[in-house]
Amino acid sequence: MSRPHSIPVVALVGRPNVGKSTLFNRYAGYRRAIVADLPGLTRDRIVERIEVDGRSIWLVDTAGLDVAKGDGLEAAVQAQARSAVEAADVILFIVDGKAGLVAEDEAIAQTLRRSGKPLALIVNKIDRPNQHRDRIHEFFRLGIPHTYAVSAEHGGGAFDALESILATLPTEGGEGDAGEGADDDSPLRLTIVGRPNVGKSSIANRLAGEERVVVSSTPGTTRDAVDIEITRDGHPYVLVDTAGLRKVGRRQGPGEHGGALMTLRSLERADVALLVVDAADGMADQDARVASLVREHGCSALVLANKWDLVPSERRNEVMEDIRHGLRFMTDVPILPVSAHTGSGFGPLFKKIRQVVAAGSLRIATSDLNRWLHDVAEKHPPAMAARGATKRVNKLFYASQVAVRPPTFVVFCTDPDNIQTSYVRFLENQLRESFGFSGTPVRVRLRARGGRRGEE
Repeated sequence: MSRPHSIPVVALVGRPNVGKSTLFNRYAGYRRAIVADLPGLTRDRIVERIEVDGRSIWLVDTAGLDVAKGDGLEAAVQAQARSAVEAADVILFIVDGKAGLVAEDEAIAQTLRRSGKPLALIVNKIDRPNQHRDRIHEFFRLGIPHTYAVSAEHGGGAFDALESILATLPTEGGEGDAGEGADDDSPLRLTIVGRPNVGKSSIANRLAGEERVVVSSTPGTTRDAVDIEITRDGHPYVLVDTAGLRKVGRRQGPGEHGGALMTLRSLERADVALLVVDAADGMADQDARVASLVREHGCSALVLANKWDLVPSERRNEVMEDIRHGLRFMTDVPILPVSAHTGSGFGPLFKKIRQVVAAGSLRIATSDLNRWLHDVAEKHPPAMAARGATKRVNKLFYASQVAVRPPTFVVFCTDPDNIQTSYVRFLENQLRESFGFSGTPVRVRLRARGGRRGEE
């Protein structure tokens, strides 16, 4: 992970189901990692920047570490955990105080001690340290001097442990802190979304230039949102790889349901959504459902038609037209044919990203906006508003822009309740075409002159 050298990385490590994700959520302050009573739910590194005692750190949750490598997906998961340990400045080794010391803990402790990194032992699931000293003493056999009893679920001792181990590190200042918090320097968050197995993680790895995300032919490999920092053309970005979104009825167990929730929360924070579709398989109904979620969340967006190298040249026009038809409710969104496998097609991606971000941040002068509204209302007035047995003209008076990202406008009119939703969509499309809002949602709200709210 690209990061300022002054910000330490703290990795939470341990065997499966000892409470790493619960502790991560406790530190992060909200339910970021999936938590359920099933081992192995966290498959990738989860990264969060947090403040501890006035100091920034990168907190990393990992898959359950097993010193014996497995095969296939399990081997890839374990490689991710080891990679996080190698990149860490501090390791918090989590053990289960209720279960007691087990052979796997001893093997992992031996591996972590060899790393030479500052190491603390967190004996989790200890609600009353004074009454459970024997449980804590059992873990002294691991030979880790910094040992703390905590309850990740209730918070007891958790921050004392984190602050104590951070106090052993030197405080570094310098260039890593320069300009911290400046809006112009804030990285754009690019959230990669799509249905399972369309190649989201392969695209994340291609853009990151390293194997940061577990890739497998098994659908649903990624369950949590995974953050990766990159820089392109001097601009910082955060790539967010997310769980594939299936229909609710097809999701399996709390892991996949939780992953879907994390994907939606990632969209709420996204600056741009990169919607990945499988060009080789063609458009599916679920692609359109995911696209509608992107639009509902107000994200600027690009469509990446992945696996383009597998589409025969004679079928490419047909496939592109099929994708456009499936996403006909967001025809303004650019479509880039790419191949995560070969790396082709990514050349214009970041230029397009900056363009759709600029479109989402565009403000229209009130005078230009009202000239536009006058022309539209004159050529295409709304339908007559019915009041009892009579009808009256539903006049559009004036408009103002009230927000960006997404661009949002209020149009004042005679009777908001009697303007059809289709006409509101018409106004949104006209705004997009007239002012160049490519790749971003545009929202129109109606109000009666005098303040009564209408279409929301």
